[in-house]
Amino acid sequence: MSTFDQIRHGMNRAWDSLAEGWRQLRESASHAMTRFHPSQPHNAVQTPEERHAMMGTRWSVLAAEVSETEQAVVVRLEVPGMESNNFELSVIDGRTLSITGEKRAQREESRGQYHIMECAYGRFERVIPLPTEVSDSGAKASYEKGVLRVELPKPKQQTRRRIEVQNG
Repeated sequence: MSTFDQIRHGMNRAWDSLAEGWRQLRESASHAMTRFHPSQPHNAVQTPEERHAMMGTRWSVLAAEVSETEQAVVVRLEVPGMESNNFELSVIDGRTLSITGEKRAQREESRGQYHIMECAYGRFERVIPLPTEVSDSGAKASYEKGVLRVELPKPKQQTRRRIEVQNG
């Protein structure tokens, strides 16, 4: 194999590896990509925090983990920079968890300027499909160190009972 063929073969392998990496990233992060909507219309922005939030990106990754035990489905969602009272949770049709919230900008300095704005601020909704039916009664949620944890109990299983068939 000539040197040129070796270089071309190496470049093709590198390109294939890069393309596969992007495909895996897109596949694993596609559900985690979440759109943030401004809390205020652009012309209603008044405070420095609101102006700061308008400069940020409108998309962010809210990564989730869904696990299941015999009794419950547990959802963990990475949502840094919020307070526990900034979330609204609801179960839709027993098979989907909807998490809405609002991430507010908090500017630490009143002077100076930003050079990188990668954090998203505003209202968001993340809808997470669940692996089995759950009940919203008895659900528990906690927020600690930037992670929202929701435990959704499974409904009690109906036990199968034999029904006697009587003669006429």
